Amino acid sequence: MAQAVDASKNLPSDPRNREVVFPAFRDPQLGNLETPVNASPLSKWFINNLPAYRPGLSPARRGLEVGMAHGYWIFGPFAKLGPLRDTDNANLAGLLAAIGLVVLLTGALSLYSNSNPPKALPSVTVPNPPVDAFNSKESWNNFASSFLIGGIGGAVVAYFLTSNLGIIQGLFG
Repeated sequence: MAQAVDASKNLPSDPRNREVVFPAFRDPQLGNLETPVNASPLSKWFINNLPAYRPGLSPARRGLEVGMAHGYWIFGPFAKLGPLRDTDNANLAGLLAAIGLVVLLTGALSLYSNSNPPKALPSVTVPNPPVDAFNSKESWNNFASSFLIGGIGGAVVAYFLTSNLGIIQGLFG
């Protein structure tokens, strides 16, 4: 058995001898690697369909989509795992905590927009970053303000669904 393994090390046709990690764009000076994970078609498709990289969206639309998703999922841990989880006001506490965190995150986005962030660079996963997405302080501020609106909206939707779960289940089940 050991001889077969040793013999396969010398065969270029053996799949175990193929390289799978390369420098990005075959340029080692970039300091990035092209791996089977970040260069796979599935990874590229998924990343390029996220609102931050989807072409043709305005910064406000990007912020609204990202904010809605974050507001919606941030509500759950605060409502169901927070210190008031066993009280009648657990959902309200989760809503207020989620809104508070969205406001803090919006403040962080505003601070970042004022720091003159660099332009998006092409990478293995996103070879063509959107040109109009985050290219100025104004676009970052539009993203942040829409993130606030979307985040509060997402938290309110999650609160409404969680608080009225019995009614919703009665309608469909």
